[in-house]
Amino acid sequence: MTTETLTDTRFIEKAMAAVADPYRMSILQEILEKGAIRCCDVVSLTGLAQPTCSHHIKLLSDSELIESRKEGRNNFFTLNKENFKKLGDYFDQFSSV
Repeated sequence: MTTETLTDTRFIEKAMAAVADPYRMSILQEILEKGAIRCCDVVSLTGLAQPTCSHHIKLLSDSELIESRKEGRNNFFTLNKENFKKLGDYFDQFSSV
């Protein structure tokens, strides 16, 4: 297994684990619909406590499915579309078998 293949495999594993949660799925859906959201938006969306929302956001960020940009005191989260494309490409290989 090459280093690149191993890196891709780890990315796929982390990404799949990150999306395997209904709260994180709703966060991703909200980002898709709005383009960007803040942590306080996640609190409103999920009804979870702020530390729990931060945990979910961190898992999505660590999986490289979302990106963060700071504006003043706020962090805005957006989808990492390139990595969603990688994830889609991974699953596409199963439909061509």
